[in-house]
Amino acid sequence: MKPIITVQVQAFLNQYKNKDLFLHLETTSGTYAAQQYEKRVVPGAYIRNGLIRYQQGKIKGNGPYRVGLKMKLGWIYAEGLTHFEINHQGRLLLAGYDSVGNLTVALQLSEEPFEL
Repeated sequence: MKPIITVQVQAFLNQYKNKDLFLHLETTSGTYAAQQYEKRVVPGAYIRNGLIRYQQGKIKGNGPYRVGLKMKLGWIYAEGLTHFEINHQGRLLLAGYDSVGNLTVALQLSEEPFEL
């Protein structure tokens, strides 16, 4: 993965609007966060192969970035994104890493289901 180039991510988002796509969205807290916040609840979220169709997709910010996908009846939103890749399968892979390189958030879009 490489640091986000907003024009490339925005071009992908524009290209795939109004198409059925599979979504992977995850926030990670991992053991490093659990150790850092021993007595606190560490929130997380995970969805894999959510079938979506968005009408508008935008990337915003100056880094870290946020991506919003406006659907007919709601929104999908991820914040803290720092890196991206459009892989050999044509999937958009977005990730956010903290200051020591730990993955904190992932948002991925694909025309085909992700592996389980």
